[in-house]
Amino acid sequence: MLTAAPALAADWYTGTERGGQSDDYIVAFDGAATVTSNSSAFGALTTTIAPAGSLVESGPRIRVQAIAGTYSYPGATAGSRVRGDQQEGSVLAGYEWIWDQAALAGYVGFNVRNNELSVLDPRNPVVGTGVGAKVAADLWLNPTQNTLFAANASYSTLFSAYYVRAKAGFMVADGVFVGPEGTLLGDAYFNQWRLGAHLTGFAVGPMKFSLGAGYARDRVQKGGYYTSVEGRAAF
Repeated sequence: MLTAAPALAADWYTGTERGGQSDDYIVAFDGAATVTSNSSAFGALTTTIAPAGSLVESGPRIRVQAIAGTYSYPGATAGSRVRGDQQEGSVLAGYEWIWDQAALAGYVGFNVRNNELSVLDPRNPVVGTGVGAKVAADLWLNPTQNTLFAANASYSTLFSAYYVRAKAGFMVADGVFVGPEGTLLGDAYFNQWRLGAHLTGFAVGPMKFSLGAGYARDRVQKGGYYTSVEGRAAF
């Protein structure tokens, strides 16, 4: 019913140097969590591996992702609510192209998704466990030294699940961007859009983070709010 996707930190995609040294990362771990006032909370953990070369240069990629969360929505009977629990795992292979100020990656693979409801809801066909083909793409672009545009998207044939997120930003500190973001997500039963603002690229120790917050509106529960936090570490 819902999905989450990690933010992409610029350093690992543009290959920029820090402190006069080039970091040849071969694996990156992305964690993400999103909570909405529309009764949903989801988390994701994504591992991206460069089997040849490093993540700061063009080459093949392997991506493994796990997503889990819970949500609820009004039931068919007045005053009742339906609770859903969802778990998903994906294995994807692809290729990433790295330029001085941009990166573009494409992936193809499969996902396994399980969605359980607390009570039977004939209106909701997104239930049970299945396997689907999945495609995904990531884009990171610095049009100028002080600006940012990033987007990531995915689609699975299982329950026709989709996720599209884009953000733009202006640099307010070295490698730190602030700006608007928007998200579309849904499946065969559910759809939601989000519009808010983000703070992306600030570091805490060896990790980089992104924060987001704004307005969310879905077909079932209408208006609400969302908050998100994402972090990346690479080795």
